Amino acid sequence: MLAPALAGLLTTASLIVAIGAQNAYVLRQGLLRSHVGVVVAICALSDAILIAAGIAGVGALVDETGWALTVVRWLGVAFLLWYAAGSLRRAGRPESLAAANGTANAAAESRRSVVTRVVLLTWLNPHVYLDTLLLIGSIATAHDGGEPAGRWWFGAGAALASLLWFCGLGFGARLLAPFLARPRSWQMLELCIAATMVLVAVKLALG
Repeated sequence: MLAPALAGLLTTASLIVAIGAQNAYVLRQGLLRSHVGVVVAICALSDAILIAAGIAGVGALVDETGWALTVVRWLGVAFLLWYAAGSLRRAGRPESLAAANGTANAAAESRRSVVTRVVLLTWLNPHVYLDTLLLIGSIATAHDGGEPAGRWWFGAGAALASLLWFCGLGFGARLLAPFLARPRSWQMLELCIAATMVLVAVKLALG
């Protein structure tokens, strides 16, 4: 079952690396070294749950209830714009990322607030449902290999790709810390994150 697992890994890898709101937030938390493990775990576990649901056939049900994705879409637009406004406020008072000791003055975030943000960024993005429930779920059916287990091996590979990506993005972000040791660099990062959030929100609003 190595072939379907590898196919699932490569398929998900090609979908997940696109710059989006969730990836931008994971990168920011990785640079701040703020609750990175929790953020990575929530993102990877959420993808695994949605991939499994898609393979189990939930995607077909979601596809029939288009109103549900519409509600999620507009909630996502509102949240993304709210978060973009927060990034712009932080950019107005940039703080230096202390790469030497792995802390930042701006990193005084509670675990609850971080968990809330990453959950909303993940579950209020209709693209997540389209990619996992519908797309990956439908592609998995082509990898049965004569037996149903094939699709689940495909799903296992897809979930592994998600885990590897978020681990690399979250824990590998600290390698960029030396380049963000100046307030101006951190300010530019916040502006880029704000722009990403707004761009994703516009794309969601336009359908």
